[in-house]
Amino acid sequence: MQALRYIVLIALTAGGCAWVTAAGAADAAPPAMPVKARPAPPPQFDWSGFYGGAHFGYAAGRSDWSATGAAGPSVFGTSDFFQAYDAFKGTGSYFAGLQAGYSYMLPSRVVLGLETDVSFPNTRAGTQTFATPAFGQASYAETVDMSGTLRARLGYAPAHWLVYATGGLAWSHDRFTRTQLAGTPVGGFAGPGTVETAQKMRTGFAAGAGVEVPVAPNWTAKLEYLFTGFGVHGVTFPAAAQRVDADLAMHSLRLGLNYRSDAAKAEAFALPSAPEADNWAFHGQSTYVSQYALPFRSPYRGLNSLAPNQGRETWDLTFYGGVRLWSGAELWINPEIDQGFGLSNTHGVAGYISGEAYKVGSAFPYARLPRLFLRQTVDLGGESEKVEADVTQFGGSQPSNRLVFTLGKFSVSDVFDINKYASNPRKDFMNWALVNTGIFDYAADAWGYTYGAAAEWYQGSWTLRGGVFDLSIVPNSTELDPRFSQFQMIAEIERRYELWGQPGKLAVNAFLSRGRMGRYGDAIALANLTGGPADITAVRQYRSRYGISANAEQQLTAELGIFARAGFSRGDIEPYEFADIDRTAAAGLSLAGKQWGRPDDTFGLAGVINGISRQHQAYFNAGGLGILIGDGRLPNPGLETIIETYYSLPLSSWRLTFDYQFIVNPAYNRDRGPVSVIGTRLRTQF
Repeated sequence: MQALRYIVLIALTAGGCAWVTAAGAADAAPPAMPVKARPAPPPQFDWSGFYGGAHFGYAAGRSDWSATGAAGPSVFGTSDFFQAYDAFKGTGSYFAGLQAGYSYMLPSRVVLGLETDVSFPNTRAGTQTFATPAFGQASYAETVDMSGTLRARLGYAPAHWLVYATGGLAWSHDRFTRTQLAGTPVGGFAGPGTVETAQKMRTGFAAGAGVEVPVAPNWTAKLEYLFTGFGVHGVTFPAAAQRVDADLAMHSLRLGLNYRSDAAKAEAFALPSAPEADNWAFHGQSTYVSQYALPFRSPYRGLNSLAPNQGRETWDLTFYGGVRLWSGAELWINPEIDQGFGLSNTHGVAGYISGEAYKVGSAFPYARLPRLFLRQTVDLGGESEKVEADVTQFGGSQPSNRLVFTLGKFSVSDVFDINKYASNPRKDFMNWALVNTGIFDYAADAWGYTYGAAAEWYQGSWTLRGGVFDLSIVPNSTELDPRFSQFQMIAEIERRYELWGQPGKLAVNAFLSRGRMGRYGDAIALANLTGGPADITAVRQYRSRYGISANAEQQLTAELGIFARAGFSRGDIEPYEFADIDRTAAAGLSLAGKQWGRPDDTFGLAGVINGISRQHQAYFNAGGLGILIGDGRLPNPGLETIIETYYSLPLSSWRLTFDYQFIVNPAYNRDRGPVSVIGTRLRTQF
């Protein structure tokens, strides 16, 4: 799937002027006093032109359905599509999407337009269970995968505001699922446990109203209500010999941001500059990654093995909105659209090959809310440092000595274990064990985010960091612990320095996790008693697990920098969130292309060696499964060794990256591999 872009256009602002004339008096009359000209009114906003942008909102709705079969009366029901936001699961009937359109403003300031949009929900589904003698006991579920509209807009623009009504066509791609829970339907053969799925594109109508207003040069914001109705559509489930007919009606309220530019100045593949004011900012990014694992030696496979000769892709579109609340305080919200799968569903290598591949995947894009946090900075004096505007960061300046407090939902790696040359799989290296220290089992849900609080004290060349974060409800879960009974504490000390006149940094990090974790020896002992494969989930108890790591970076010249990471963690207890790595060492370099006449290009080369304890090896050899790996057996263990190299170059306002990774002993298994993985990455940010 190609990464989405939005190129949008607007006509130049129209203006006017006013003047006052004074009449001359008779010769004998005293001269008239001069009259000061009235100031020209501010130019009124011209709404004509092309535009494009993004939106985020919440939806509610219902579907009235009826089920008919070979015998017996029909069954009727209503599915509720509203789901409240669950802060710990991250679910709810919220959505995010894109829109584009064209408007034409008449001299009367009546605005005519046409707009199309597409929205991707997080959760928009309704489920009901029913039971009759004819159908047995079954459940019926309807899920909206994506939806969109094509609408006309009619509005009026007094001064800078645009008030409009809108209406037109609507479409929705839905999945219908029927699960037989008990009994067998008359005329059908769907026994208990039978699941049938049907997909259908539905069409209907849309109607609503909204208001839009300029907020920055070339940028407008809108608030819009929209109703969509789809009438009655039906699907047939053959195994149950049953047909279900259902309508669907949705109400949504959305906030949107649109960009309008001059067509003559628009550049192909270019994105606009980010809108930013003194008290608010908005940024966005999109990243597309495609990877392919070449054929390799694979005499056997397990449930979590890396598969040879396989290609996969991931794509995300991220929005960042920030507002200053009071002196030193910032509130940031970060909606995101994700889609795609990692190779082998993000399994098969302990140092996994793409930090853009989450531990969950989806064929359809879906919305998430990764970050929602408050940051407070307290000035402790010292010199003022310039800060460039970036995602989740206002441009301007900050004191060199300061306290920074972060509270809410964010990623632990936003604050801890940061390295200038290897910290962002969207920009530099892609391997999990290079962008973070491999043993750093930081608290997170399956997407890499959690709730917590962090404090940072910057004083001169030193920084001291500490934080407390919520663990998943069970290891490697999509749901965070709502009781905070399982948590993680992290401490980090950082020293900045100059070596040979070039800046460098050294940081030491330690974490302690407290939660229900299994001990490998207990899982192996239980397997020996039962005769089955080792199961870590059966021996989990509340206990502690720790890890310590070091992280260094050193600039050698303005174009060349090197980095290194190393660490170890407790190896007799399972990792909680991230990777099956008990010890690791990594090193690499980053080189800008000035020497070969391409200063905006970047070349990166790095290697990492990962290892596990003897108990960990024995667990995998007994058939155990880890977070990412598990070949069913491990008779010939060895160190997992990975080399990654990339070359990144600009493509207008995008960056194109070519990536290659060579993996020896994937999942610590000498019987499989070595593996070559080739990849490409296309990214843009504003």
